[in-house]
Amino acid sequence: MAVRIGVPKETAVGETRVALVPAVAEKYKALGAEVLVERRAGQLSHIKDEEFAAATLVDSAAEAFAADVVLKVDPPTVAEAAGLHEGAVVIGLMQPYKAFDSIKALRDLKVTSFALELLPRISRAQSMDALTSQASIAGYKAVLMSACMAGRYFPMLTTPAGTLRPAKVVILGVGVAGLQAIATARRLGAVVEAYDVRAATREQVQSLGGRFIDTGIDAEAEGGYARELTDEEKAKAKEIVDAHLIDADAVITTAAIPGRPSPKLITADVVDKMKSGTVIIDMAAEGGGNCELTRPGEQYNHPNGVFIYGPLNIPGMLPVHASDQYARNLMHFLTPLIVEGELKLDWDDEILAGSVLTRDGVIVNEGVRARVEGGAT
Repeated sequence: MAVRIGVPKETAVGETRVALVPAVAEKYKALGAEVLVERRAGQLSHIKDEEFAAATLVDSAAEAFAADVVLKVDPPTVAEAAGLHEGAVVIGLMQPYKAFDSIKALRDLKVTSFALELLPRISRAQSMDALTSQASIAGYKAVLMSACMAGRYFPMLTTPAGTLRPAKVVILGVGVAGLQAIATARRLGAVVEAYDVRAATREQVQSLGGRFIDTGIDAEAEGGYARELTDEEKAKAKEIVDAHLIDADAVITTAAIPGRPSPKLITADVVDKMKSGTVIIDMAAEGGGNCELTRPGEQYNHPNGVFIYGPLNIPGMLPVHASDQYARNLMHFLTPLIVEGELKLDWDDEILAGSVLTRDGVIVNEGVRARVEGGAT
């Protein structure tokens, strides 16, 4: 019997993305799968129902959740999870360090769930890496937001009235989002400086035309993430980086640590010293923000004239391409599991073993299980 793939409409507040686009639906159909899409699921991503020609449109979310495999952007709510049958498979950005009620519901219902956030960082998983695809989109959009909020041009311009100097943009954190932010700010003509505790990112910054802020500290850790700095290292780095922040026209922060509060990189005293009109776009607002004064989800003007904005779900601001890239990430994950139209889970595959969240009534990932069941923080 052909595997049924269900795609419900996302219900989280402010979520505009969808887990399937028409081109990907056609690929699933070619694999022998039956695709069920809830009507208007793609509406906020500017996809009309009739564009899902390779899928069957269903009138309710319940019909989509009754499928064998359910594709989601956000984790299913407890109420939505109740519509899943035992042994069903859910794949998505499951927010494993946050959506505890959903995880418990999936566990108790004996649903097999995969969190793309838990994908092993191996080359074979790159095409499935939704964190990377969405972070790249967010980095691009963050620069556009800073340019719109700034009261100045970003590029240098020579006019009959005189020459206008380019804006100086400082980017904190040189991961995927930071690199895309550097590239975008440079395309707009800004002078870009970037800092990361991982000294190995210097060449990446320079290759994009940016200047690396060197503090003499290297905090490279396993898996490409950064280790926690010592108090002495923090003080040294802060002194050097703060001098660049105070002179900036726009600052974009990108430092987020999965499952932990965002590190505070910009203190209130530094904001007080910044120039009036400086813009701070805090991309780590979902984890509390990299700036001490960030108000997640809000945009406000500090008394000294500095604009601080902590946007949430930035990829959702570009839903067309965010949905396209995300749907393809899911496709690369799911396609090897469909053999002659049927779902075949190979638990010896390190990608499945590494990304599985719940299975057979158990929270498989040890770190998540400790938080959900043991009360760890």
